[in-house]
Amino acid sequence: MNRIHTFHTSVVGIALPSKFTYPFCYTPHPLCVLAAGEVRHYLSGQAGWQQELAQGKMFGVLVVQTAEGVLGYLAAYSGNLVGKNDHPYFVPPVYDLLNPEGFFRQEETRISRLNQHIEELEATPGYLALKEQMEALRQQAARQIEEARQQLKAAKAARDLRRQASPPPSEEESAAMIRESQHQKAEYKRLERHLKAKENDLAATLQPYETALKRLKEERRTRSAALQSRLFGAFRLLNARSEVQDLNEIFRHTPHRVPPAGAGECAAPKLLQYAYLNHLRPVAMAEFWVGASPQGEVRHDGHYYPACKGKCGPILAHMLQGLEVESNPLQPAVHTQAEPQVVYEDPWLLVLDKPAGMLSVPGKEAPYSAWQWVRDHYPQADGPMLVHRLDMDTSGLLLAAKNKEVHQQLQAQFRHRHIQKTYLAVLQGIVAQDEGRIDLPLLPDPLDRPRQRVDREHGKPATTLYEVLQREEGRTRILFHPLTGRTHQLRVHAAHPDGLHCPILGDRLYGTPSDRLYLHALRLEFIHPVTGEALCLECKAEF
Repeated sequence: MNRIHTFHTSVVGIALPSKFTYPFCYTPHPLCVLAAGEVRHYLSGQAGWQQELAQGKMFGVLVVQTAEGVLGYLAAYSGNLVGKNDHPYFVPPVYDLLNPEGFFRQEETRISRLNQHIEELEATPGYLALKEQMEALRQQAARQIEEARQQLKAAKAARDLRRQASPPPSEEESAAMIRESQHQKAEYKRLERHLKAKENDLAATLQPYETALKRLKEERRTRSAALQSRLFGAFRLLNARSEVQDLNEIFRHTPHRVPPAGAGECAAPKLLQYAYLNHLRPVAMAEFWVGASPQGEVRHDGHYYPACKGKCGPILAHMLQGLEVESNPLQPAVHTQAEPQVVYEDPWLLVLDKPAGMLSVPGKEAPYSAWQWVRDHYPQADGPMLVHRLDMDTSGLLLAAKNKEVHQQLQAQFRHRHIQKTYLAVLQGIVAQDEGRIDLPLLPDPLDRPRQRVDREHGKPATTLYEVLQREEGRTRILFHPLTGRTHQLRVHAAHPDGLHCPILGDRLYGTPSDRLYLHALRLEFIHPVTGEALCLECKAEF
């Protein structure tokens, strides 16, 4: 079945890109925007899908050319949709997990039977009664042992007092106390052996149940591991050179070595696989969100998002081989032309105005950083130097120490929240309240670094105060006062639905790209660690 769609809107005058989309940071090509609009129009007409779509789903489009040069697009969704893996409008999955005749469904049924058998055995009245007896026996034994231990302790204390009394005990009395001590210790040991024997007898009665459960759970573990490996082997992914690798091979050299759950089921791999299988030339690609934001994450309806690095990073590194791909737009950053400006300096410390696009510390793809600039310009300085960090895309005040002792004292002020930071930002959207407080704990997303997610159970506390300066033309100019310093704290607190629900303008991760991230470290207030002077330093934002 041909899944390529022709554009309903005229594409005359829209130039094709010279290189394929860099999927981890991009501005959607106009053709992708047109294709995404047509996909959304199609989705709006599917009456039975609206409830699931409202809950949120990632879709993707791939603009392609046929061998004859005809332009069209493919569409895909991540995971499954309304209980199915394959809908005629969208490209099929790389491997259909939901096919009832496939090995996955058949083996999944066997594992489900094992689960049912385990649950039934664990709920057997005789087994439950024996487990309750064992728990009661252990609690009773613990109480008896503790009582006996306390009696031993009290008897020893009484003997010690008698030995220290005046007149001292006679030889006969001393010998009696020794015999008493030996007898009490022997009785204590006999009690331990007696209680242990009772527990062993009951454990022997439990053993057939425990053995059966252990065997069933071991079989389940073995079958699940084998199924997972076979499943990942069934995802045989092509690249533009017609080379094939399965997921086991692709992830073998990653830090975790094993593919994460759901690998190969995202929209991007599906789109490229179908294009290669059908000899279509990939032109441009984009992924966009439809519906509500998922719990803990930041997703906005209609916004475009980069491919996730945890699941799709290794896969796309293979699948894009043979295509001429755009360079990473974050790699040749602004700092190649701009340098930090010194806002304040004395013999012990300095404060820089870091330009947007410059890393605070060296990275893999862009080794030059504010740290390196300080090292180059102050070769006599020792110690770690930078007291805190700013995101690469954030501009503004960055504090550095010229020696180790000053660095330690300044970091102590940060730890105890004695240093006050103020950021200026422009948000997409209107913040209703003039001021407020945001408390959303944050945790790194292990499958999509460096993105952070809100996690109220496992996240680290993150608190931000804010005050609105201006509202104009659908945007809000705002001051942020972070009380904690978590990675991407202000960006997530601004964009998340439980925060301000207004992403910072130009936020490629949590909002939409622009000419820059409109976030600037405006003010820094702290006590000078040497002079004791209260310093309040500011630098204006370019925006």
